[in-house]
Amino acid sequence: MDVDQMSVPQKLISRQWEKGLPGEVVRMVEQLIDPDEFGSLFITDTIVSLDATPGAEGTDWEGIINLHRLNDIRYVNKFLESANRHLQQGGYLLGCVETSEHRKEKIMGGYPRPANKILYGFDYLFKRVWPKLPLLRRSYFFLTRGRNRVISEMETYGRLYSCGFRLVDSVEADGKLYFLAEKTGEPDYNTEATYGPFIKLRRVGKNGKIVKVYKLRTMAPYSEYVQQFIYERNGLGTGAKFKDDPRITSMGHFMRKYWLDELPMLYNLIRGDVKFFGVRPISKHYFSLYPEEFQEFRKKFKPGLIPPVYVEIPKCIEDTIDIERRYLQAYEKQPFLTDLRYTVRAFYNIFIKMVRSY
Repeated sequence: MDVDQMSVPQKLISRQWEKGLPGEVVRMVEQLIDPDEFGSLFITDTIVSLDATPGAEGTDWEGIINLHRLNDIRYVNKFLESANRHLQQGGYLLGCVETSEHRKEKIMGGYPRPANKILYGFDYLFKRVWPKLPLLRRSYFFLTRGRNRVISEMETYGRLYSCGFRLVDSVEADGKLYFLAEKTGEPDYNTEATYGPFIKLRRVGKNGKIVKVYKLRTMAPYSEYVQQFIYERNGLGTGAKFKDDPRITSMGHFMRKYWLDELPMLYNLIRGDVKFFGVRPISKHYFSLYPEEFQEFRKKFKPGLIPPVYVEIPKCIEDTIDIERRYLQAYEKQPFLTDLRYTVRAFYNIFIKMVRSY
């Protein structure tokens, strides 16, 4: 393990922080903040938690720079959580990662056809599929020690947000993605975060109770934590979903097209978390986009497996609210007949008109 760290006194900060960083990264940082104003800066090249890194202990740093890519850190969140602990509120973390996109470009561009496709196929199975299989995950990390793991751009941002940071900006340089993140709060310490094909999502249920909804993964890990980030960057598109959502994987698009990702929700139906037909169980962030008066009205009802947006297809969030309001008002008066009528219309749209999941 190569660990090269140093505490940088104020008088050396002005140029010392630039060492080991590409020019594009230096320019990005200087455009956003003034490193010369840092009273304390910690520069390291480590793959372990800062709690175990000599020189980092006992100081609330205003800035931390890790020159080693996240791909080789065995416990990524533990490292980010330790960086959070060692930073002052509003302090900055500068790090880097080789994203899955960079890795694919390197393999596909580094070998001739068809060898590049064959090699990428094996790499995909070993680096992306194997570590996500529950029964094989431990053996993967035993063999690799977590080195050279594959991390997507969205997973990187999701991990940062889950560990109490917000992304300030990022830039590509030397085949890596460099990110500048600001400490905004405490880590979530989510012990239920998973890599596997089955996921549990926290959703707003009846009476505002948070229920765990089971689905097949269609997004990068930790995607829940960047909903606000994606909303602010991309806004909402057709169907009242995030526009050009970069969190959805290629396989995820396929599963959503044929509703395969919804199948595990049958378990929630059996448990009684949802009913067969009803408004979709949604995240806290998406729920917060609804008007407050409708939030209170919506919380009176149990969410459903098949939502009314399959009966009337929305084009924007206002459409979604209107569609749900009409359904809930009708359901409040005639529960059985309303669900029967809406279910028949939804099945017609799904199986006859082939309305796609959104």
